[in-house]
Amino acid sequence: MPFSSLSDPNDLARAQAAIEAVWNKIKATSPGSVPEERVERERNELAYIAAALVGVISDDDELRSQIFDRWQRNR
Repeated sequence: MPFSSLSDPNDLARAQAAIEAVWNKIKATSPGSVPEERVERERNELAYIAAALVGVISDDDELRSQIFDRWQRNR
């Protein structure tokens, strides 16, 4: 589970919000770039990235930016 390491409810909420924002950005900037059969896998990858970063990046805009950048590098 990507968020099993998060014990702070604020970190959990920030991570979830960041994932939704990044996912919406992915859909808006690259429609069709993630085939339907890979949506769950890609969102799961975003969750792992968010869980790794949420405790070290306090700025929400930077958090979203870093999640998106790492996701792109992994593609």
